[in-house]
Amino acid sequence: MFKEFGAARMVEAWGDDVPDGKVTDFKGAVKATADEVVVFSWFEYPDKATRDAAHTKMMSDPRMKEMGADMPFDGKRMIFGGFAVIADTGVKGKMAYVDGALLPVPVGNKAAYLDAMGKHAAVLREHGASRVVDAWGDDIPDGKLTDHKRAVKATGDETVVFSWIEWPSKEARDAGWQKVMADPQMQPGAMSMPFDGKRMIHAGFAPILDV
Repeated sequence: MFKEFGAARMVEAWGDDVPDGKVTDFKGAVKATADEVVVFSWFEYPDKATRDAAHTKMMSDPRMKEMGADMPFDGKRMIFGGFAVIADTGVKGKMAYVDGALLPVPVGNKAAYLDAMGKHAAVLREHGASRVVDAWGDDIPDGKLTDHKRAVKATGDETVVFSWIEWPSKEARDAGWQKVMADPQMQPGAMSMPFDGKRMIHAGFAPILDV
């Protein structure tokens, strides 16, 4: 259905390495209970106009209403938003593992964020990542129970960045992160981060659908 509506790609990834955070984390973001797992998902569209048109079709399509009546999860705790890609490096294609992240970034730090994440992406790709994407918050609605802003405790002058790293395998991901953490370019003080890393949420996910 989403392909029919204009989506170029749809990915659903099952929580695999979802750590507990001190301030924020993925479980807290959706108020997950002990018997629940977190799913990291995204749709890629050729442009915002196609995405907006797709949403209009979704809201009026009777098939969506039928599906909505029988979802195998609590839709009230799902967080959803629209993001404009500001950095996309690497090879597009199917991957076997993905790291997902949400970050609170001051709106005024966009240029500094792009510069820092460009360097970070280069290190990740050097150590095995196949693709690194950063998308700037563009259409982030407030939710009744949960939303992207609350997930990272964003303040009034911050937006939320939706980011993911694609890997050819979980083994490549685990080995890659060890190399990234040991890389001199990633040591404390070597690279300034224009956001509050304590509120960033990050986890590893195993793709279960990549269309």
